[in-house]
Amino acid sequence: MRISSLQIFNIANKGIADANESMIHTQAQLSSGVRVLNPSDDPVASTKIMQLTNDIANISQYRRNIDIAENNLVLEESNLKSVGNLLQRIQELAVQAGNTATLSTNEYRALSSEVDARLDELRNLLNSQNANGDYIFGGYKSRGEPFSGTAASGFTYAGDDGQQFIKISNNTTIASSDSGKEIFVNIESAHNTVHSYASPANKSDPPAGISVGQVVDQELFDTFYPEDMVVTFNADNAVVPAGKNYTVSERSTGRIITANQPYSAGSNIEVSGVSFRITGQPVSGDPSVTATRPFGIDGPVVFPFDFTPPADETFTLRVGGRTETMVLDGNVTNTTDLAAILNSGVNGNAAKLAALGITVDNTGFSSASGINFSIASGSGNVDSVMGINSLAGSTSNDGVRETPGDRLFIDSSNKQDVLTTMARFSEGMKDYDGSAESRERLEEIIATSILNLKNSQTSILDITSKLGARFNTLESTRDLHLDSELVMKDVLAELRDVDYAEAATRLSAQTMVLQAAQSSFIRVSQLNLFSQL
Repeated sequence: MRISSLQIFNIANKGIADANESMIHTQAQLSSGVRVLNPSDDPVASTKIMQLTNDIANISQYRRNIDIAENNLVLEESNLKSVGNLLQRIQELAVQAGNTATLSTNEYRALSSEVDARLDELRNLLNSQNANGDYIFGGYKSRGEPFSGTAASGFTYAGDDGQQFIKISNNTTIASSDSGKEIFVNIESAHNTVHSYASPANKSDPPAGISVGQVVDQELFDTFYPEDMVVTFNADNAVVPAGKNYTVSERSTGRIITANQPYSAGSNIEVSGVSFRITGQPVSGDPSVTATRPFGIDGPVVFPFDFTPPADETFTLRVGGRTETMVLDGNVTNTTDLAAILNSGVNGNAAKLAALGITVDNTGFSSASGINFSIASGSGNVDSVMGINSLAGSTSNDGVRETPGDRLFIDSSNKQDVLTTMARFSEGMKDYDGSAESRERLEEIIATSILNLKNSQTSILDITSKLGARFNTLESTRDLHLDSELVMKDVLAELRDVDYAEAATRLSAQTMVLQAAQSSFIRVSQLNLFSQL
């Protein structure tokens, strides 16, 4: 068999190239320390290496998450500890204030000054932020200040019930925050109480405020509970002489509790066992404009006309969704006679007008509430006497209903936030004037405040115990991740890292093979006739 010179060169070239490639691959393994440089080097090991690398990266992220959660919980625990110490001090002041037999009004004002200062400190603690600027007690709404307000205007919580969770392992998430509503707002009250606030739709500028208030007659308030109250400012002309005035009504039913009371900014208002103060200048309502339908508005009035039996005639009056049938049953010689028949109690007209809120005089029909009404279903005789076209239907269009002014709400509740507890304690001491009645009221406020402070401390302790459980979970999960990472790195090293002794020996053999191939090619390439000439 004859082998051509071209084949000799091709075979030699391939052999040298393969030997050189093997040697270069081994050199790359030695320089990088990695055995599996390409998936083709070891397909099974390559798949396992990718999985282990991904798992180790996840563990690293979980460990960072654990650090973040731990930092958040440490900050929360620190703030809760500060709040607990503050409440402990307020409780000491409450016990001291309970000595009503010896303390003077000036001493109570001094105590209330410290409570007010502590109240500001507490609000700042409840509005604490972490390193990212998030409010730690705001729930999901962590970008806005959760607690706002003062003792004079009432306190509001602008956060929500949410908790922020962080994933710390494949199947484990942990709460890294707690809602301020759960800790500081939804606290069981010693007795049924109230929560006061102004309507956000109010138009006064600066806004009118309502104090946190006090339940001054628990027995009376308990009979009213759980209903809520609304304080509505009426039109100034609702009282004589005209001036700013308000009405207090039951929120669910609209029942009037007290109506058209003159307003004096900052004065105590006592309703259904609750005492509170309204400050500022609330916007009054707009008065109603009477709706009218005068006699003769649609046509001439024709007298006389006798509606005595059997010539009785009827027509309908409709106000809103209510309709009443009115009767004309007498001799009408002028509008005075007509008004007398329409106001008669004998034929039932007077009761029907009262039910509709309509009045009739010798000029016609009117509705002082400003609700427009309609007259219909009459006859030609009725229309002739009244001068109102009831056959086609005649409706007033000049009535305007009263527009209520600013509103403030007093909601019944069996919960009391910690800020309100402190504010009511301070207000109770400020209102003390040395009289037997105020002393009795102060003693009740102090006793209630001590119980509510205890409930607040219990709420904080409950959350603190939960924080301890979370710290334990974080610690055990961190240890588990450390152990898992060590095992994974050991397995990964066995699969991926190069054996330097084996690789060095292999490199020596591959170098020798390459050198032998090169030497053989040189000798074989010289086996030709030209070299013998």
